Parts: sequence; structure tokens; C-alpha cells
Amino acid sequence: MANRFSRITPEILELSSLFEGNSRIDPSYYDKYDVKRGLRDINGKGVLTGLTVISEIVSSKIVDGKEYSCEGKLYYRGIDVEEIVEGFIKEDRFGYEEAAYLLLFGELPDSKRLCDFNRVLANYRSLPTNFVRDIIMKAPSHDMMNTLARSVLTMYSYDENADDNSIPNVLRQSLQLIALFPLLSVYGYQAYCHYHDKKSLFIHRPQPELSTAENILHILRPDSKYTPLEAKILDLALVLHAEHGGGNNSSFTTHVVTSSGTDTYSAITAALCSLKGPRHGGANIKVVQMFEDMKAKISDWTDEGQVADYLVRLLDKKEFDRSGLIYGMGHAVYSLSDPRATMLKKFVENLSKEKDRIEEFRLYSLVERLAPEIIRERRKIYKGVSANVDFYSGFVYNMLGLPLQLFTPLFAIARIPGWAAHRMEEIVNAGKIIRPAYKSVSERRQYIPLDQR
Repeated sequence: MANRFSRITPEILELSSLFEGNSRIDPSYYDKYDVKRGLRDINGKGVLTGLTVISEIVSSKIVDGKEYSCEGKLYYRGIDVEEIVEGFIKEDRFGYEEAAYLLLFGELPDSKRLCDFNRVLANYRSLPTNFVRDIIMKAPSHDMMNTLARSVLTMYSYDENADDNSIPNVLRQSLQLIALFPLLSVYGYQAYCHYHDKKSLFIHRPQPELSTAENILHILRPDSKYTPLEAKILDLALVLHAEHGGGNNSSFTTHVVTSSGTDTYSAITAALCSLKGPRHGGANIKVVQMFEDMKAKISDWTDEGQVADYLVRLLDKKEFDRSGLIYGMGHAVYSLSDPRATMLKKFVENLSKEKDRIEEFRLYSLVERLAPEIIRERRKIYKGVSANVDFYSGFVYNMLGLPLQLFTPLFAIARIPGWAAHRMEEIVNAGKIIRPAYKSVSERRQYIPLDQR
């Protein structure tokens, strides 16, 4: 039985029905008043609401005045992310810190600046005295995004200059958050496992000489052990999730909230709350769960007929969560390909061999090939459909032994440099408070005195 705090009473149910009955809007009004629902046009293309120099998403090109879909491209500060990845992979080093520096400062660091930047992050990987005991260990939540958001918002109380929105101070706050997000996420998970799952509690301190990806594995695992390939592929996933244009829901939220003049902790907490949503940051969890259901119901993972039949049943709302979706397929912007999924897939096969899960990788590859064809046959679509980054990232995290509860926080750990860059971009360009228009379609009525109702 739900406790008093959580219980929905008959009075609440009655009032809920009253609200719904008086708040539904005739869908035809959106066409009548040319409202771009979700800030997208009828073809799904985003409405232009701002300018940015931080990143660019390319999914189409203009030829002879006509727009055509093309292979997806992602640029950080004008540099192709594929080139960035090829650069640090070729030199056999970690790339997340380099990508974060580029997003924040608009330039690639030389060796000295990258070393100095890593030293700054290492120095900031220390929580305030008793923060773990007084904040993280108290009232642990089963949802790590809520735990992370609460921790970030609470850090306001520990900052003597919390409301100073000058660029030097916001940059200082941003670098601290970039450094601390892994600790806040993993320690929150450890606390939950201890109090709710009765597991042993261990809190490893981060090591200054380790990269962000290495430190995540170090503080998460009881024995702190990991292979070089595990750390490198986690690092790659962080790079590919670090930024994705100003229009994605959480980055746009950062711009909107920042434009009000609020503090850094409030703005970043708002972004976290946005990312928590299953339509945004929680999609890779659904991919893993969908594949677990698929593997249990298909006897031969190599049989194209069985796999195709399962995918059809997914679209017909007869399998898994009956949502009618094939999770991990399709993207709001990309059509022919998501460059992040393409880059990640190149390394997933090697990890699946190391983990002795090559058959699962082949199943993922088969679904990636079959799903677009099946979706085109059974759905009206305005553009192509391809695997998005969530399709493989969940599989990667699963092979790394990372718990589902940390999948979305890992997205946040990766994305905080992008959010920080967008926040500072909004401050530097000092525009008006963001306030789009909503048209009222309610009828005007006269007030009725209480004794006459």
C-alpha cells in the first residue's frame, strides 16, 4: 500500500478528470493557427530559434536549389567529430578531455594546454567535506538522475559565489561540475545499492592520473579493475555524447533557463531534469530491455525471418512494451545515418569479442539492417530511418557491466561540457529572456459569484 505521501486519493482522481476535461485542445487548431508542435514543422525539421558556434548537425545538403538527405555529420566547433575520434584513436590516447576543451574554448588544445586542463579537472575531483555523508547518503533515490540533480542543486549552498554569472565564475563552476559528475553519479548509485539492495558500501577516491573514463570504471567497480579496451570504448562513448547542437531538449533547456538570469546550478539541474525523460536521455535503456525481450522470444538469432517477424510485432504493438516503437531506430534530425552510431559500431565488435558476446553483436547488426526496411513498409515516414547512437551505446554499457541505473547519468557525464558551453554562450551574447508565444484558444466567460454556481 502506498504511504500517505504517495497515495492518490479519490478526490485527486476526481480533480484530475476535471482538469483533463477542461484542458484538452482540439488537434485541428494546431493546423488552423500554424502552430509548430515541438518546435518542428510538418516534415519534422526544427524551427530556427537561435544561433550557436558550439556544434553543428548536418543531415541534408542543397543541390541545384533542392534539399536532399545525406549521410549524417556532426561538428564540434567546426571540426568533424569523426576526425577528432580518428586523431586520438590513432595516437592511442583518451579523447573526452580534448573534446570538452574544444567545446568550451573553441580551439583544440596543444599538449601543454591539454595537460593543464587535465590537471584542473583532477584538482576539482573532490567533493566538499562531508558532502557524501550529508547529501548523497541521505534519502538515496532509486533513480540516479534524481540523485544527481539533487546533488547539483545542493552544491549551490556550498558555493560562496553561487549567483555570480560572470564568465570566469561560471567557467569555474562548469569545470567543477565536469570533474564531479562521475563522483556524484557513481556514489549515488553505491549509496542506493547499500541501503536498498543491502550490498556492501565502497567509496573509491578518483585518481588524478586517470582519465574521466578510467576514473568512472575505477570508482564504480569493487576491485577498480578494467581493461584498456573497456576504458577506450567508454571514453569514445563520452566523446560522442558530449554535445549535439543547441536544439536538443536539454541544451535548449539550458539556453532557456540561463536566459532568465538564474545561477549555474539551477540551469544545469534543469538540463538534467530534461535529460531524464525517456524521449531524450533514457532511450538506450529501452534498447537494452527490448533486445533482452527479443533474445528470450527468438530461438535462432541468425534467422532473418524470426527477427523480422518480431520487429513487425513490435510495430504492431504486440511485443515488449507495446509502444509500437523499435527503440534505437530513427532520429529527429538524421535520416540516412547517425554519425555517432556509425563511429561507435566500429569499436563495438571488438568489445563484443573480448566479452564473448559476438552473437549478440550480430543480432544487433541484423536488426540494424532489417528495421529500416520494415519501418518503411509499415509506416508513413517523411525521411529515412537509421540506427541512432542509443542503438549501440546501451549495448556497450551493458557489455561493460554498467548498471541500467547509470545509463542516463553517463549521458549527463558526457554532456555537461556541451551544456556548460551553451550556458556561457547564452550569457556572452546576452539576449532577451526566451519567451515564445502561446495562443489561447479558450472561450471568454463571465465570472459567476460563489453562491450562484
